[in-house]
Amino acid sequence: MLKLVGGFVGGMVFVGILAYNMMSGLMFREIPSPFGVEETVARIQQNIQNVGNGWSLSGLRNPAKAVEADGGNVLPVMMVEACSTKYSGPILKDDTVRFLSILMPCKVTVYKKNDGKTYIGMMNAGLMGKMFGPLVGEIMGHVAEDQAKFVIFDPTKPAPPLIKPAPPGAGGAGGAAAGGC
Repeated sequence: MLKLVGGFVGGMVFVGILAYNMMSGLMFREIPSPFGVEETVARIQQNIQNVGNGWSLSGLRNPAKAVEADGGNVLPVMMVEACSTKYSGPILKDDTVRFLSILMPCKVTVYKKNDGKTYIGMMNAGLMGKMFGPLVGEIMGHVAEDQAKFVIFDPTKPAPPLIKPAPPGAGGAGGAAAGGC
């Protein structure tokens, strides 16, 4: 009996450690890009505008600039922000899940690593949504389908121009390219 209990407890500890170590790989996705940081961002922006389902660009951020302004030196990092009112509306209307507004707008990061390559990082929206019940699970499943389309690139097409946000005070919220959540 002691061996059975010990084996069960040992198995649970092993599974817990395994789940802890794999969690970041499940919650977030990292995809290599065949292009540089700015071209990848521009192609993602264009894909967001073309995917339909109410998606619009809501911002473009450069978190590396803040580090550089503070005297640090980091590799390029850019964050594309987009939102679809088709998907955000039902969540924002429901008191029980409105706290998930913290996940809005949808963010896709593009960054360079020390290996010299460019990568795309994004949340695994489908998996995250399943953690919050059927309404959010269904909506985030659709978000995940659209996110997959954000990062499909046609290398035979020329790179689109980068859509830079309007400067603060130029007719919109600081950092917003268009739309919002």
